[in-house]
Amino acid sequence: MKKVICVVGPTACGKTKLGVLLAQKYNGEVVSCDSMQIYRGMTIGTAAATPDEMEGIPHHMLAVADPEESWSAARYAEAATPVVEDIFARGKRPILVGGTGLWLDALLRGHRFAPGRAGSAVRTHLETRLAEDGIGPLLEELRRVDPVSAEKLHPSDEKRILRALEVFRETGQTISAHDAAERALPPKFPSVKIGLRFADREDMKALIDRRVDAMVENGLLDEVRALLDRGLPRGATALQAIGYKEFAGVLEGEKTEAEAIDEVKLRSRQYAKRQLTWLRRDESIHWIDWEKNRDFVRAMQISTEILSAEGLS
Repeated sequence: MKKVICVVGPTACGKTKLGVLLAQKYNGEVVSCDSMQIYRGMTIGTAAATPDEMEGIPHHMLAVADPEESWSAARYAEAATPVVEDIFARGKRPILVGGTGLWLDALLRGHRFAPGRAGSAVRTHLETRLAEDGIGPLLEELRRVDPVSAEKLHPSDEKRILRALEVFRETGQTISAHDAAERALPPKFPSVKIGLRFADREDMKALIDRRVDAMVENGLLDEVRALLDRGLPRGATALQAIGYKEFAGVLEGEKTEAEAIDEVKLRSRQYAKRQLTWLRRDESIHWIDWEKNRDFVRAMQISTEILSAEGLS
């Protein structure tokens, strides 16, 4: 059956390990779905799978972009779709592993993204108006042409306000109508989703803190230094990743290493909370709750039962 297996959950929950175990059992190959693991030279801080952790299982969509680039969900889906199709064509099972929910949804659903691109005449005009007049007049325009989107967006969310106006000007259709039409379509890749999370949030926080300490010990500061030494600007999307932004500040004398470590731990815990909030909206996820420690033998037993019930063997 042409179903992909997805392993989702917050940071540090064990997605990489379970993904490899499932790939071993189900003749699979892993496709990463992480918005920062796509960048080259960012293995430590993004917790990308190392060769040892891969255990011989092919991994795709890791280190495929230069840190100077800025990828969107649309670009990721465009690049990852032929990868998934090729895995199926070779008689193997794609195992999608990652914590970037928006990117995973875009790949599974096969979204046709609404028109609009950086540098286009429409976007340039809107950005010029924003610079000259502020967001107020643009938000008022959006309320007239797309009140549904305007009601959902915070007045400070300039990026999405401009995007909604851009779609309307490019197509004559509101972005809310476009998104509703896309949601009504069947997914491009049917899936079975297995979610990992801790029963006790404090256990998750403790594991995140230990992971950050391990990243520092394994050379996160040197990894960030290498990116800056190659001339990567501080404003690059890659350097906004948790860990990289804070340690760039250390190298530029803005904070101490101890302060950076505390900030990275805090931001990582906050990110995990946001990931869980996003994932809880998806009622199709089969959750496995960790107790004090992550028990992968038990997780594989439960996963096998779930996948068998979904017709995968």
